[in-house]
Amino acid sequence: MNAYSLPRDINRILIIKLGALGDFIQAIGPMQAARETWKDAHITLLTTKPFRSLGQASGIFDEVLIDTRPPLFDIGGILKLRKLLRDDGADLVIDLQTSDRSGAYQRLYWPRRPLWSGIAPGASHPHDNKDRDRMHTVDRQREQLARLGIAAVKPSDLSFLAGDLSADLELPDRFALLVPGGAPHRPEKRWPGPLFGALGLQLLEHGLTPVILGTLAEEKAAEEILETCPQARSLIGKTSLMEIATIAGKASIAIGNDTGPMHLITSMNCPSLVLYSNASDPALCGQRGNSVAYLREANLANLTVDMVLETLKTLPRSPLS
Repeated sequence: MNAYSLPRDINRILIIKLGALGDFIQAIGPMQAARETWKDAHITLLTTKPFRSLGQASGIFDEVLIDTRPPLFDIGGILKLRKLLRDDGADLVIDLQTSDRSGAYQRLYWPRRPLWSGIAPGASHPHDNKDRDRMHTVDRQREQLARLGIAAVKPSDLSFLAGDLSADLELPDRFALLVPGGAPHRPEKRWPGPLFGALGLQLLEHGLTPVILGTLAEEKAAEEILETCPQARSLIGKTSLMEIATIAGKASIAIGNDTGPMHLITSMNCPSLVLYSNASDPALCGQRGNSVAYLREANLANLTVDMVLETLKTLPRSPLS
């Protein structure tokens, strides 16, 4: 079968996307393209527990299955996963995770293997670009679906997430989002909390109240911000993913580290600046949106508030310009 031919007689599709948050958000565009292509097919998502509600809310999927990611030595867990996949009965699997693990799932279908889009050996529709690991995630997945015969993949549309806020999430009229979080095991990806606080003081002078977003893991960073900028408001540990999307739609601007929520915020087209150290590369994983800039410094502790402010002024629709 030609790798660029679109399979027509497809009744059941399985899409694999296990995480993380930023990667999942950037994969929503390809997922939506699959639904648009096969409007009447039964489409199932295989994901991990943190993304169940996001998959269900998207309106893309008829069913969401949870991969518990059993280790290879857990024979019972592997057999349960095999039954889960085989019972789903996919005619086509679109592997958007494209890891060694997800590629190995093809073997669990033996002896009847479905059509396969991904990098698994023997895939019917392989993404065989040798430079794929040097491509941005969005561009790589767009090219992968082109190999499947889907020519048009739009940016992820997250409008389904916008909704009402909890009563205790009262927001200022004009505010800027501060997102000081990051993976706990990657402290080098975080701009120091006191610098976020100093930035907050500058934002106040522009009539913007700083609003801090993050999970309970960011409590220390929020405390550091509030010590420097007590006028800031902390929503640490108070927001769901859907509420973050709604808040981003109301915010004047956002500044944050390279972390999952910034992918969500930029996808809501909030003017945003994302701060990078040498621990990650925006050319490969940078947040996308219609008003996004990146500022990169090898050691984020050396990134000054003035540098951040000057870059914020250059953003399209920036309230600081």
